[in-house]
Amino acid sequence: MKALSITLFISVFIVSGIKAQTDKWYVSSGTEIIFSWANIDDNGYTDGSIMRWSPVFNWQTLVNRDFSEHVGVYTGLDIKNVGFIYRQSDNVKKKYRTYNLGIPVGFKVGNLDGFSFYFGYEMEFPIHYKEKTFVDEKKEKFGVWFSSRVPAFYNTLFAGFQFPYGANLKFRYYLTNFHNRGFTLSDESKPYEGLNANVFYMALSFNIFKNNRLYYHKKSVDTYSMN
Repeated sequence: MKALSITLFISVFIVSGIKAQTDKWYVSSGTEIIFSWANIDDNGYTDGSIMRWSPVFNWQTLVNRDFSEHVGVYTGLDIKNVGFIYRQSDNVKKKYRTYNLGIPVGFKVGNLDGFSFYFGYEMEFPIHYKEKTFVDEKKEKFGVWFSSRVPAFYNTLFAGFQFPYGANLKFRYYLTNFHNRGFTLSDESKPYEGLNANVFYMALSFNIFKNNRLYYHKKSVDTYSMN
């Protein structure tokens, strides 16, 4: 709760002056294509991470404040499809994923109308969990809303590069373990007790809308851009 309070406080602080500075405030929205892996330690076994590709559904809507042409901040809401693939053995493969609702707090430096760098912190709340198990050619899967198999929230750090006209290259690391290792089944077993997995990903991001028009609209070229 302390981390949530800090995140909300920073978000409110950032947006508190929006009415007085409407010329440098704007809303941007877009999507991203995620390529994810995980740092795995499963009772001493550290191999088995396989790249996971998740082009859908990832969406973000951000409120931006550019203090100048070179410095800015942003916050907002996003939803993302995050997880990892783990090959436990030659004939067993697991796929884990959550849909997360996130609150980012980011900072931008550089040429905000061209090439710039951004970084920040985000708290993410998993709202839907899915797990798939592949044994030889057989697949089993299940999904749960607000599952206790995963933590109540994730702490994440991110950084990236903003290119002209809205394209981004983003990197993210999850400080929180993907699973709740204390989760207990009805038979008292703990399926994730020995599994440490911290997800990290690289994403290609694209801003699509800026305020009430397409981000690539001609008028947008003459104003500040961001992620």
